[in-house]
Amino acid sequence: MYYKLYIDSVFVLQTTMNLYLLSLAGQILRCTATHRRRWLGALAGAGMSCLLLLLPFLTVGGRLLFGAVPVSMVMMCLTYRIHGVRKILRASLVMAAAGFFLGGAMIWILNRLRPVMKGRGSFLITLAAGALVCRILETLLKKLMSRQKDCLRTVRLYVPSLGQEIRILAFVDTGNHLTDPINGAPVCVISKRMAASMASCLRPEKYHAVPYRSVGQERGILPAYELPEIAIEEAGRTIKRKGVIVAVCDAGISPQSDYQMLLHPGLLEN
Repeated sequence: MYYKLYIDSVFVLQTTMNLYLLSLAGQILRCTATHRRRWLGALAGAGMSCLLLLLPFLTVGGRLLFGAVPVSMVMMCLTYRIHGVRKILRASLVMAAAGFFLGGAMIWILNRLRPVMKGRGSFLITLAAGALVCRILETLLKKLMSRQKDCLRTVRLYVPSLGQEIRILAFVDTGNHLTDPINGAPVCVISKRMAASMASCLRPEKYHAVPYRSVGQERGILPAYELPEIAIEEAGRTIKRKGVIVAVCDAGISPQSDYQMLLHPGLLEN
């Protein structure tokens, strides 16, 4: 038993699917690119995939499996000009995740259209199914990201050592239930990197020890400090809070995050 592959059809199909995947991955990573660069990345990825099919070793599935990561890395690099091994690898994994959902949904649709998938019509139906799934996923991503954006707030605070006010993008963490064990005041969280940049605000005499529990660690103590005042900008208004306690911890705040603080929801209440 053998399969006959038409390389021209494979190339067109790969190019189209690559365009869908690049669009989804770019939306997740919040990267932008011109239509020309997207076509360049999609065509390069399709060409590399077709070359993999011609290699004289392993099975077709094996060649595509081992070549998936390098191909996606090249596509993301060409399209979104991402540099650095870690960033490119992360981008390619995001693209792989997008491909997983896109492919899964397409298989579900195509299995239900099997009775009408005959001849050249099956090729067009496959492309149409990909376009439909891509549009649905893009709509869902926009809704999820807009919801996350609604959870972001701008926090302003004064740093004495710099003699200036700095702005921090904070994420309103509804799952943050940290409170000071003495007075029950809400506790925000900042990363160690952010704490280093505002060290003059974190005075030893304002030190607090905040107990916490988290997944993977039954219990522990976070170093925390009391800030004189912060200003939270929300929906055109400014909320000022005095004596706000911030704990220093990297958990929940990755270096690639848009925000640098996990804001306690209690600080937004009147």
